[in-house]
Amino acid sequence: MDTASEYIRRRRRPPVINIVPLVDVLTVLLFFFLVTMQFKQLSALNITVPKIETAGENEIREQIVVALSPEGQIYLNDRKVDKGAFESAIKLAGELTPDLPVLLIADEEVPLKHVTAVMDICRSHQMNEIRLQSR
Repeated sequence: MDTASEYIRRRRRPPVINIVPLVDVLTVLLFFFLVTMQFKQLSALNITVPKIETAGENEIREQIVVALSPEGQIYLNDRKVDKGAFESAIKLAGELTPDLPVLLIADEEVPLKHVTAVMDICRSHQMNEIRLQSR
């Protein structure tokens, strides 16, 4: 009997965990989540920007972000400001860095008069590089 138990002990293989299928499944899951993930820019305003078919890509660099709500309220870098404070901030920015771009984000329901008023304030203070945000 000693030889039989010795034979069984020798035949028994040590337990092995096969990692290859686990890596395959994790790779597929990672790929799935990366493809289905939506990257959205968080903002304080609930703005639906209009779609422009011929819009170019926005380069991310230092810029002034001006947002207009549907009611015509002005937000300068995510802070609500009145028209006088906005004009003084743009005047100061135009004196310090006149070539700094301005990104104008306006809801598609904003009247054109509010958009043109903001653009006019920017251009009157040497802030001539104005871009419109679209989707």
